[in-house]
Amino acid sequence: MGKITLKDVEYVAGLAQLRLTEDEKNRLVREMDDILAYMDQLNELDTDAVEPMMHAMEMTNVFRQDETGASLPREEALMNAPMHDGEYFLVPRILEGDTA
Repeated sequence: MGKITLKDVEYVAGLAQLRLTEDEKNRLVREMDDILAYMDQLNELDTDAVEPMMHAMEMTNVFRQDETGASLPREEALMNAPMHDGEYFLVPRILEGDTA
């Protein structure tokens, strides 16, 4: 008998707002049970000497360094804005309340 039941699958499907056929539910019971069985195998491994890591492979940042530069002139920045007042971008109000 597996760890996952049909009731478990129906519960998770309800949380995810999924409608599943009986065949899909039965398939998911098997697949989720296989996943948990694999996790049990992984839990049996001795990982005491393994350092925690974010990625399985060494990762390095491929981005360039940030460098300050000249700003875009205000008139040029506002040129393609749908709404502006000559100094600032204007956007529709989406929050109620006082303006601060």
